Amino acid sequence: MDLKKMDPYPLTFTPLMKEKVWGGRRLAEVGKVLPAQGPFGESWELVDLDDDQSMVAAGPAKGIGLHELINAWGPGLMGSAGLDGGRFPLLVKYLDANETLSVQVHPDAEVARRLGGRPKSEAWYILGVEPGGVIYRGLKPGVGRDELAAALAAGEVEQLLAVEQVEPGDLVPVPPGTVHAIGAGVMLAEVQQPSDTTYRVHDWGRNGLDGVPRTLHIQQALQSIHFGVEPPPMVRSGSIPVAMFHFRLVSLDPGQVRDEAVEGPVVLVGLEGLAHIETGPYAARCGLGDVVLLPSACRPAQISASGQGARLLEVIFPRTS
Repeated sequence: MDLKKMDPYPLTFTPLMKEKVWGGRRLAEVGKVLPAQGPFGESWELVDLDDDQSMVAAGPAKGIGLHELINAWGPGLMGSAGLDGGRFPLLVKYLDANETLSVQVHPDAEVARRLGGRPKSEAWYILGVEPGGVIYRGLKPGVGRDELAAALAAGEVEQLLAVEQVEPGDLVPVPPGTVHAIGAGVMLAEVQQPSDTTYRVHDWGRNGLDGVPRTLHIQQALQSIHFGVEPPPMVRSGSIPVAMFHFRLVSLDPGQVRDEAVEGPVVLVGLEGLAHIETGPYAARCGLGDVVLLPSACRPAQISASGQGARLLEVIFPRTS
């Protein structure tokens, strides 16, 4: 198969299911096929990392990895958008927090270079919240490095975290350097930089899947946290620029058709209803639980809604020149 001679087309990928000690079984509610047993917290829909690679699920390139397609199609896939450390500049996942995640932070680019990790900025779209579900995002006003370090040593960090109520439909930006945790009972779609660098500072006294307490990274976290900086407010509509990508909510009425003319690749994340993407002889569908990568060469493309309409996250990338 000569991938360089293949016409780019709308791509879907086989999900990578991630067993997590804090996970549950509700990812089945967004169409994921779960193994018979085990707590599954994440479904990675689009990823290009050394140890995790999205494989095309359908069409002429079925079974081909995302990174191989980037090398073969070049501007046909990426247009003028840049890569992130040589990788596709995005990771998309669905997440089910059956229990509260660890209190953690991700580094910015400067700290990541110094500590040897990868920077990570992320944003969440809240899909569902059980009664009492909250998120932890940032520290309470006035909390500094010494106060946090003392609280961590005493196991009393929870009282220093900023707590926020969330509802389905909330868009929540989480810049690097922000202490955060997703609370029990929250299910969301996450859009992030392609990084799995996480520095845990508190894990609620639980053991990992192997029965052993998970590793904490307090010194790395204290170097990564942006003390005195409040995270941006969450929003319920409009768009949010996040690091190397920019994403917005798109709502389509039944039968409405939208022309997609953004230069560069577009990632569509299904939230509600059902949308159809058509470009030339190719088509794809995008409903709840679906993620579609529309290569730059797929122009013109039309997105239409069927049934009761559709709601999508649309992710685009800035030009590099």
